[in-house]
Amino acid sequence: MRPHARSRTPLITLLTGLLVASLLPAGSASAAPDAAGGSTASGGSGWHGGRPDYRNPRLPIDRRVDDLLRRMTLPEKVGQMAQAERLAVDADPTLVAQWGLGSLLSGGGSVPTPNTPEAWVSMVNDFQRQALSTRLGIPIIYGVDAVHGHSNVYGATVFPHNIGLGATRDPALVREIGRATGEEVRATGIPWNFAPCLCVSRDERWGRAYESFSENPALVSEMTSYIDGLRSAGVLATIKHYAGDGDTEYDQAAAEANESLPPGSQRYVIDQGVTVTSRAEFARTNLAPFWTALRRHDVDSVMPSFSSVDWIEDGIGNPVKMHAHKELLTHVLKGAQRFKGFVISDWEGINQIPDPIEPDVAGLTAYKVRTSVDAGIDMFMVPNNAKQFIDLLLAEVRAGRVSQARIDDAVRRILRAKFEIGLFEHPYASTRDVDEVGSREHRALARRAVAESQVLLKNSNRALPLRRDAKIYVAGRNADDIGNQAGGWTISWQGSSGDIIPGTTILEGIREVAPRAEITYSADGSAPTDGSDVAVVVVGETPYTEGFGDVGGPECTWCSAPQQEEKSLSLQPGDKAVVDKVCGAIDTCVVLVVSGRPQVLTDQLGEMDALVASWLPGSEGAGVADVLFGRRPFTGKLSVSWPASEAQVPINIGDRNYRPLFPYGYGLRTR
Repeated sequence: MRPHARSRTPLITLLTGLLVASLLPAGSASAAPDAAGGSTASGGSGWHGGRPDYRNPRLPIDRRVDDLLRRMTLPEKVGQMAQAERLAVDADPTLVAQWGLGSLLSGGGSVPTPNTPEAWVSMVNDFQRQALSTRLGIPIIYGVDAVHGHSNVYGATVFPHNIGLGATRDPALVREIGRATGEEVRATGIPWNFAPCLCVSRDERWGRAYESFSENPALVSEMTSYIDGLRSAGVLATIKHYAGDGDTEYDQAAAEANESLPPGSQRYVIDQGVTVTSRAEFARTNLAPFWTALRRHDVDSVMPSFSSVDWIEDGIGNPVKMHAHKELLTHVLKGAQRFKGFVISDWEGINQIPDPIEPDVAGLTAYKVRTSVDAGIDMFMVPNNAKQFIDLLLAEVRAGRVSQARIDDAVRRILRAKFEIGLFEHPYASTRDVDEVGSREHRALARRAVAESQVLLKNSNRALPLRRDAKIYVAGRNADDIGNQAGGWTISWQGSSGDIIPGTTILEGIREVAPRAEITYSADGSAPTDGSDVAVVVVGETPYTEGFGDVGGPECTWCSAPQQEEKSLSLQPGDKAVVDKVCGAIDTCVVLVVSGRPQVLTDQLGEMDALVASWLPGSEGAGVADVLFGRRPFTGKLSVSWPASEAQVPINIGDRNYRPLFPYGYGLRTR
């Protein structure tokens, strides 16, 4: 694969001011529009062995790209820059050809019927057939959010979310998870994954905290090994969200206002917010994992964050949306860091760019399109209005407000990735590998990852490991709810409580690992506890995603009833009650916290003989049981600090007066 050059300029120097060099199309002289709206370029005839150069796999990729680019009309180029959601063209797939789309995606929960691997292959091929019917036959590239396994697909292996993987401290394991995820994604006909998330979570109240490997940029950097795993399976990785989305400021006023507003009027309070920082601190905390990814791995796409950056050097109060941030997207990423891949916007991300001309328009405007293209975005996730985007961009280029050179640069980057992934030679997917989805090998890997991610925070009087012939009282709402233990981004965008995917719950895992144990299960702790040797109480959170998981954020009214609870860093009242009831009745009490972030439970810690951070383990709950009963040792270390009180939040390693309940890196071992 093509290596990415390292920047030899000190990073902080790069970010202390704007770089003034403009980007030219990589690898060629500037091109001028021809009469048909295409471009002319110097070079050979563009034919080799009776076929166009771009069709010849023996030629260098840059030559193939140049040949194809000069054959393209302006509408064909702009079409390559548009990515639509599958539902926008599903009723009429010919729109893929009519609009000349470069890409399609499935958003969270956007799936074919039936939701089987075979149906995914058929769907992708149907769309691909339309793309190949166009004049130049440029294939689409299909993308999906497989952020903890290919979790849109029923039956796929669902791995622990990143916060748990960070606790494993095992980059080799994370690489294997990337490979397994890539194999399942590729088996369904998809060559592109919008992962991994390299955000550095600096506030536990953030609704996407579990998507971060750690609060420590050094640990996040180590976990970029996931990229190599994806690429080994033939899947493009996307490093996201560039940059600062885990470091935005909490909007206390919005949180207070949400308390009295109806759900439809409530706002996110930290997700998609503003990172207020210096360039030097931004480089140390937020950019470092991205630079590691670009130096060490083969990265072909970068996704900007919904958030904004407000540099303190020029005074606070003038934030710039990352989707409009030319300094960071073009001058730093593509210029100083020499990134040769393409930048893909997030879902309707350019819609959020403030338009001084049409400030009341929430959707697309010419200004938003022009500003984001000029900032350096190459492909645009415009799920429901791709045709409007194409028309607006065409008009901007024809009016001279967006340069042909900028269009050529964007399309060259997109085409290069398509050639690198082999789409021109192998555009259609096959069903021959559908057995990879949810395979025994992948589930075994996920089970191992679950076990390695468990962090033992307390273990008085050697409460753990448990005896396999003990009388065990299992309680708590998260003991037997696979939806809760999988979290968000599972089958649907927000995930759901309940029996939504195949796999094993923690309770089922306990029964599997300890078949000789006498087990009583009572979700609310109402069953008699007499005679029990030990209690295992499994509490924590219900699923959420993005701003709907912000503490103080909006309520997800369409989610399952358990998910509509107020988001909090403290255990829910029902969870507290079951801990009090069961731990007060049984001499030895083990509490597991299934959650996407730490939960404040300092006041109940004295009731617990053992405490385990189980995070969001995914589909293989038996991995939790493996460490409970000593089949595997506890080895996990906290990837984030565990606060002693909500008043401490946000709390991160390196803070002044750093006194968490359990510090970053803490974790007891059982062997």
